[in-house]
Amino acid sequence: MKKLFIAEKPSVAQQFAEALKVKGARKDGFIEDDNYIVTWCVGHLVGMSYPDAYDPALKRWSMDTIPFIPETYKYEVISTVSKQFNVVKQLLNREDVETIYVCTDSGREGEYIYRLVDMQAGVPKDKDRRRVWIDSQTEEEILRGIKEAKPLSEYDSLGCSAYLRAKEDYLMGINFSRALTLKYSYPVKQYLGVDKCVIAVGRVMTCVLGMIVKREREIRDFVPTPFYRVVASIGKKIDEADNTTLFEAEWKAVEGSIYFNSPKLYKENGFKERVDAEQLIEYCDNPVPVEMKIKSLTKKTEKKNPPMLYNLAELQNDCSRLFKISPTETLNTVQELYEKKMVTYPRTDARVLSTAISKEIDKNLRGLCNFQKLAPFAQNILNQGGYKGIAKSKYVNDKLITDHYAIIPTGQGLGQLGKLTAIQAKVYEIIARRFLSIFYPAAEYQKISMVLTRRTEEFNASFKVLSKPGYLVIADPNFGKKKEQASEGASEDEKNTQEQAATEEVLEYISSLRKGSTLSCNGFEIKEGKTSSPKRYTSGSMILAMENAGQLIEDEELREQIKGSGIGTSATRDSIITKLVTNKYINLNKKTQVLTPTFLGEIIYDVVLYSINGLLRADLTASWEKGLTGVADGSISEEEYMSKLSDYVVKYTNAVKAVRNQNQMHVIFDKTKPFYVKSK
Repeated sequence: MKKLFIAEKPSVAQQFAEALKVKGARKDGFIEDDNYIVTWCVGHLVGMSYPDAYDPALKRWSMDTIPFIPETYKYEVISTVSKQFNVVKQLLNREDVETIYVCTDSGREGEYIYRLVDMQAGVPKDKDRRRVWIDSQTEEEILRGIKEAKPLSEYDSLGCSAYLRAKEDYLMGINFSRALTLKYSYPVKQYLGVDKCVIAVGRVMTCVLGMIVKREREIRDFVPTPFYRVVASIGKKIDEADNTTLFEAEWKAVEGSIYFNSPKLYKENGFKERVDAEQLIEYCDNPVPVEMKIKSLTKKTEKKNPPMLYNLAELQNDCSRLFKISPTETLNTVQELYEKKMVTYPRTDARVLSTAISKEIDKNLRGLCNFQKLAPFAQNILNQGGYKGIAKSKYVNDKLITDHYAIIPTGQGLGQLGKLTAIQAKVYEIIARRFLSIFYPAAEYQKISMVLTRRTEEFNASFKVLSKPGYLVIADPNFGKKKEQASEGASEDEKNTQEQAATEEVLEYISSLRKGSTLSCNGFEIKEGKTSSPKRYTSGSMILAMENAGQLIEDEELREQIKGSGIGTSATRDSIITKLVTNKYINLNKKTQVLTPTFLGEIIYDVVLYSINGLLRADLTASWEKGLTGVADGSISEEEYMSKLSDYVVKYTNAVKAVRNQNQMHVIFDKTKPFYVKSK
């Protein structure tokens, strides 16, 4: 009797064959020897049937045939991969196959890929099926996964959630896209001057489109507000007769100020009108000489801990920002590194390690001693024993892990470094740097804050200097080549809150000062600023926004309720952005990775806004995802979820149908303004 291993891709199957020492020659679609058979899917081999498979009349789009909710769902082999499906089907049903090891990717989508094949191939129910769940493709991890493989039935809830996710996308996509297209595509086609226009909507896709359109309209409608800050140039003590300017101090309207709670203020640190700033200076300039007395002087040490490890969303965001590559390119790159055994499983939401892996983390570190660029850091961690207490740190937490722990280097496969592409090498390096940094101490800053008074007014100054670099020596590849800029990335009206850079000589002088000391003022200056508009999403920041959808929800109770549920999943978020680009609903600037809506995308947004606006709501979209998570962990039944889904689809499909005619939604045709669709 033989054991059959089925992987998701040919390359992964090859890794399993090597780990199992399968000696047989590679045949057409599988590898076999006396004990083992290793085969593979090529992604999805089976998919959901189109509506016309249920009834030929459903091929034509008509209001009479929706809402369409099948009682029993139909599936079919995807024609382009039918040859490999037949190979897999024959192997699954061979009488000499005693045990089937399911080795598709360890996640909801991988579960779905296999279960569809199993169902379509008609595999006998009494065959022993075991689920291999691994975090990397190293030989050691593959063999562990096989040894510890659990009965596939233990993953039935996960499989159920996978089926429901597909049904959800299917029902919403078919019913809502048909309803909106049939009802509203005519005026859109007329306006755009095109022959065809399908209004494609989806549970996640439309919500993301809404986020991009809303942000663009906020920017478009934004009117900059000027504001005027007053800054004093501060010199040495009065009795030192030295007019050197050491630093700047900024005025703030605190309690006791003649401007406290004044309507003339823009926030507490500036004025709406320049004339008011000039009047403040005139007030502070008299009498002469202008002296500033130190009201308070505080010194403290501030620590900055290493960041959490990478999950896929954080990695995609950093790669978008640093390397200007799309989330899809990032996922493909890290997937390639995974298949080369160099990093752990990429499609993860966790940013921590498991207790089990933390106990063996020295193996990863020893492997990185062969990575020439970072070897000294890895060796230092091993020499100092900095890894021994990691299990008790915030970087290890089993409760924060669902399917897989964070993305880290395995320490293996380093012989392939020279064969990596430039972008593969860059992505691998930032993963390795983030990993090594958690074994280093926090960076420490010395912070000095000062409050000075002039008549009734107060001026503030603060300084921050790096005293102990800690983890920054490894986390930042440019450390030592540049000075950390505290204000880097701050908007114009936030920079005043940032700490000033200062020379060691100035800091030494400031440290010698005491409360009550009187310093000279070499003059006042008005600094004009403007409020900044919201920033457009980049491909990376959109991935993070999708992951952290709860932050977009104003209702605190609801925000807490869907905590941990984002829009989409780590495995699908990049494809959502890609689909919006393909549909020409958004543009992706490849150089900057900035996302903007197209004119068509704004039209689709408005149509949905005034018909099925729930599709644009982050809270509703995230709550669907939370429901699927509930099915996966067994807290929500399949029947309960499917009932709510069917009711929702029927209700809103019928709502669109109930609109008597398309003229109930009219279009404001003005190309100088956003396209809006409004109900009469």
